[in-house]
Amino acid sequence: MIWRLNSVRFCNLQWATARQMATVLVTGGAGYVGSHACKALAAAGHVPVVYDNLSTGWRAAVRFGPFVEGDLRDGDALASAFADHRPDAVLHFAALSTVGESAQFPDVYWSNNIGGSASLFQAARIAGVDAIVFSSTCAIFGDADGDVLTEDSPKAPLSVYGRNKLVVEEMLADQEAAFGTRSVAFRYFNAAGADPDGEIGEDHRPETHLIPIALDAALGDRPNVTVFGRDYATSDGTCIRDYVHVMDLAEAHVRGVEWLLEGGRSLALNLGSGQGHSVQEVLETAQQVTGHTISIVEGDRREGDAMRLVSGSVQAQEVLGWQPRRVRLDETISDAWRWHRSGRYGP
Repeated sequence: MIWRLNSVRFCNLQWATARQMATVLVTGGAGYVGSHACKALAAAGHVPVVYDNLSTGWRAAVRFGPFVEGDLRDGDALASAFADHRPDAVLHFAALSTVGESAQFPDVYWSNNIGGSASLFQAARIAGVDAIVFSSTCAIFGDADGDVLTEDSPKAPLSVYGRNKLVVEEMLADQEAAFGTRSVAFRYFNAAGADPDGEIGEDHRPETHLIPIALDAALGDRPNVTVFGRDYATSDGTCIRDYVHVMDLAEAHVRGVEWLLEGGRSLALNLGSGQGHSVQEVLETAQQVTGHTISIVEGDRREGDAMRLVSGSVQAQEVLGWQPRRVRLDETISDAWRWHRSGRYGP
């Protein structure tokens, strides 16, 4: 099998010129952010081994290294993956991640996100892998009342999903205290955009993220977009979020892996653009980019939705040398629009 690495232009990882090639087990690597991280890993000279049960990911997104189909709660499958591929590090994306769904089915979320993580960490320990990069979330902070989030912001998650991620961060701290496992936890909120080369992108079924939903409406694949609440204390009454380009996030995760493999200490870092965009602003920009009118329906607030979540990334810049480079909302939506019109992973 030939893994496709053509036209890889997005990684600028000159800071790690002394690195050695590593094998990285990427859980959830067939998903949205995970697949982009695999492309970034391959571009940096590493071998990403995708471990995914394909419940929400796509086999067609696995293009940059070997694939192992399995569930995190399957200890035997995990043990085989570690034994067969002997990874140097783990990049952990695999999780259920919908805020509203987590409120409806908390038991499913705890089983998958907490139970799956516990199983993974045990398998990594048994295999002697002591470097784990974890895809966390800014949802662990709850509603910051207009402040730009820092690593020291109070942790008060509003959703089951946010509490899941906070618990996994605490599990990693326990893992380090007991076994010396080092980790990097990256906290970000809205991943957005798509691979500028058009090889991979965002394709959830069903879709729950605002930008692809808006693009579906622009294409005529859905009749409208529902705005969940216009009574927030913001300039236009709609929620504000920090949209970070998925390729910037992918680069950060590669830097996290290399930091640990070079002997770096454990970190918990926020990743954000420092800019907030309201739901209304996103919809207006999507209409400008696509040239199509998007029909809007008004809905009630959703349980667990914070008013404003905007993250800084000062520590990520100071420690890892990372900062977002694709910060314009119209460019991010343009990358997503290019992928969206391509037909994505299938009908």
